[in-house]
Amino acid sequence: MDEIEVVVAHSERATLRAGDVFLKVDADQARIDVEVEAMSLAPVPTPQVLWRKPPVLAIAAVPGTALGRLGGPSTASAAAWAAAGAVIRQLHEAPLPPWPGRRRRGPDEWAAELDRECELLVTNGVLPADLVTRNRQVAEAAFRPWTPVFAHGDLQIDHVFVDGDEVTGIIDWSEAGRGNALFDLATLTLGHEENLDDVIAGYGPDADRDVIRAWWSLRSLLGVRWLVEHGFDPFAPGCEVDVLRSRM
Repeated sequence: MDEIEVVVAHSERATLRAGDVFLKVDADQARIDVEVEAMSLAPVPTPQVLWRKPPVLAIAAVPGTALGRLGGPSTASAAAWAAAGAVIRQLHEAPLPPWPGRRRRGPDEWAAELDRECELLVTNGVLPADLVTRNRQVAEAAFRPWTPVFAHGDLQIDHVFVDGDEVTGIIDWSEAGRGNALFDLATLTLGHEENLDDVIAGYGPDADRDVIRAWWSLRSLLGVRWLVEHGFDPFAPGCEVDVLRSRM
């Protein structure tokens, strides 16, 4: 070990890497509780928990490399993306976890939050009105009825690790619970629309593309201000604002 790497750090939590060990520091111990239990129940590859001493959780690094990064091209093969889809299907078909999930909201709650956020984005001059209006229309499809599954809840592309064409691990389970399957698929493919067909090839043809695209718009609209306020750049090439522009 030559150095300590800061993987992510903001006011709510921080993750550090020391060699093959990740140290997760979280002010909300409920998130850590969920993460540990979810990894023990999920029927997919997950990191090994090494030790826990609140507020720190130590987990082992998983082998392989991340499927990709938001804002950059993925070098993973089509087969690796399909394998990710197949593993996610295994998770979604597992028995529901005993807790409800942090993102559990009904369509009316999602719509109300989205309307508030869209108004703020336009009023504060963060995004052009036509861009917000168009994506608000696209996001309507995300409010269709859905059946809860065992969902990861934050299945970003860099949370899925592969070695060749095999999924070696899925990390960061603090948002796991009873959730929306298509939200998981949309989070994985956000900014990587070109890989959606491969994911669905592994997951199964019942994944509704219109709803996935709706979640791309919804997630991006809700995320832009939070990302800016926490030191991230949603305006970077290939990131959330470009995702919104692609719907125009």
